[in-house]
Amino acid sequence: MLDYRYKAYEQGIKEQVVDMAINGSGIRDTARVLKINKNTVISTLKKKSSRLVQVNPNIQTLNSGRNVAVRLELACEEAEMDEQWSFVGSKSNQRWLWYAVDHATNIVLAYVFGKRKDEVFKELKALLEPFGISRYYTDDWGAYERHLEADKHQVGKRNTQKIERKNLNFRTWIKRLTRKTICFSKLEILHDTVIGLLINKVEFGLDIHA
Repeated sequence: MLDYRYKAYEQGIKEQVVDMAINGSGIRDTARVLKINKNTVISTLKKKSSRLVQVNPNIQTLNSGRNVAVRLELACEEAEMDEQWSFVGSKSNQRWLWYAVDHATNIVLAYVFGKRKDEVFKELKALLEPFGISRYYTDDWGAYERHLEADKHQVGKRNTQKIERKNLNFRTWIKRLTRKTICFSKLEILHDTVIGLLINKVEFGLDIHA
């Protein structure tokens, strides 16, 4: 068909939905600009959630075969870690983005979402274990000190400047991460998917439209 009654069926519309989401547009903004129903925007984004990955696939880690770890390449010697605040539905329902970047390149290594609790940090730490990181730089949030080995952990702003800059970049891209905003998600799956799409595309270099 050359002319569709409903624009959502037109070629490229769903790709535009995703691109607008990771460039600061809310659900209603996207629906209004593309002249489609907001439920179509929501369903399009939800369908992308199952395709997202939480660990950067472009950085080599330790491969395990027959219970023997074999080092392929020292992919990341040092990492910066931080947590970034947001919320879903209301500010009382906080939703934190925990992630780590390579201290040398500032590329995101892995990320998770959840409360600002130790168990969520331990999820991130588990994702980072295959990288064989020898040094972690963080702020003074207690979870880091409780669960990182003292000889591999350093607290202070001097060595976390790259990830602090990354926080600012994410706030610029995604309205949901801005401290004072009227753009927020009502569902955790949408919140996590939009931010995950940004990280998968910009940081991991993956084709999010595939």
